[in-house]
Amino acid sequence: MEEPQLLHSVTDSVATVVIRHPAKRNAMTAAMWAALPPLLGALTDDPAVRALVLTGDGGTFCAGADISTLQGSPLEAQRLAVAAEEALAAFPKPTLAAVRGHCVGGGAQLAAACDLRFAEEGARFGVTPAKLGIVYPSSATRRLVSLVGPATAKYLLFSGELIGTERALRTGLVDEVLPEGALDERVAEFTRILASRSLLTQASAKEFADGRTDRDDHWHKTAAASDDTEEGVTAFLERRAPRFTWNLSTPEDAAASGAC
Repeated sequence: MEEPQLLHSVTDSVATVVIRHPAKRNAMTAAMWAALPPLLGALTDDPAVRALVLTGDGGTFCAGADISTLQGSPLEAQRLAVAAEEALAAFPKPTLAAVRGHCVGGGAQLAAACDLRFAEEGARFGVTPAKLGIVYPSSATRRLVSLVGPATAKYLLFSGELIGTERALRTGLVDEVLPEGALDERVAEFTRILASRSLLTQASAKEFADGRTDRDDHWHKTAAASDDTEEGVTAFLERRAPRFTWNLSTPEDAAASGAC
């Protein structure tokens, strides 16, 4: 039997992290939750990485937390899950969850922590703590509310019912729904676009969108010290693709941009 693990690779400036636990539909074990923050830290520090995709192995995204890990120390298991979720939300480069099959419980928690979510038709989403008598973390609750609004968040949390891609798209839980077989191609196409854009713009916009209203001076000074604006304007006038170079090149830059 294959060991549960997080796999990762980097291709064309895009890191892909794959949740792999085939015996339990990619459910996250305690060890997998614990492994995610340091993995994200390494990918933050890698200047070759300009965007990240989180997905599941095979035909499902993630069926949640491995329930067997909740026995004995449920609070510790939740602490690890929250730490992983927060590390993913704080990753300073664009993140995209590529979802097929079930995205439930802890899987939905991880998907919501990404900046964007693309799903294949037939995917199913659910937030299921009410089925287990678990208090859903406040951070995850606030993040869900910010995505879908309080009414849909309460529907999902109160009932634990699963919803399909049509409702997920309509409520803002996902950004795009793709026909069966088209998800990988669309994700590759879109992440190539993300990797070609200014990471300076993306990192600052991510902080502002997440409510960091105290960071204007920092980002304006960072922009003034970088070449991205000049390169963007010059490329536009010369009718060519820009070659943006700003990156999280030092630990200080990464810390300033909210990375873990």
